[in-house]
Amino acid sequence: MHIGVLEDDPSQRELIMVLIEEGQHTSRGFGLAQTFQEALKRETFDLVLVDWVLPDGTGGQVIEWIRANIGWHLPVIVVTAQEDEETVVAALQAGADDYIVKPPKPLELLARVSSALRRARPNALAILRVGEYEIDIQRERVSLAGEPMAMTQKEFDLSVVLFQNLGKILSRDFLLDRVWGKTADVDVRTVDTHVSRLRRKLSLDGSRGWKLAPVYGFGYRFDRVSGPN
Repeated sequence: MHIGVLEDDPSQRELIMVLIEEGQHTSRGFGLAQTFQEALKRETFDLVLVDWVLPDGTGGQVIEWIRANIGWHLPVIVVTAQEDEETVVAALQAGADDYIVKPPKPLELLARVSSALRRARPNALAILRVGEYEIDIQRERVSLAGEPMAMTQKEFDLSVVLFQNLGKILSRDFLLDRVWGKTADVDVRTVDTHVSRLRRKLSLDGSRGWKLAPVYGFGYRFDRVSGPN
């Protein structure tokens, strides 16, 4: 899963991100509410961790913005040094799903993250159906018009990320993190190569009603087209 971390203290942010990645998740850190909110408009996170006290706002303001602009499906956990009852209540009333006191205990942090993800994604192993495409996440199989398509593990993983983010502009770095992981020794050209193969294998050129198109200098967008090209 891909997790966003909003924490203005670099050392705390790094600690939290290390713990998250030890739990087999990917992460991206932010120090300001504004840059975090801009990223949420472009990228998809499975869960976010939000500090309560920030240089350009409060955690409560950020959570309220998330609920108003992103929705209630995104799990939000507050991670802060403040543990008084008033702050806890304010965070939960703003829309937080959980609350962790810093410094976070590694096992507790991962347990709360896993719990929030389970609540938010009860059907994580469901079959995705989009037009003529069917993505069976549990069996790791993609079918087009009922025919299973031969593909590598990374091509399948990339398919899942794309079909879960229809209509969104996804950066190459985002795809690289989600499919290969932050620590993988590969560059963004690997993303381009796999996107090209996937576009060809799955006919994502608009001829089947869906098009995987480049966004110049940034990444890709996978979206419906009005009709066959």
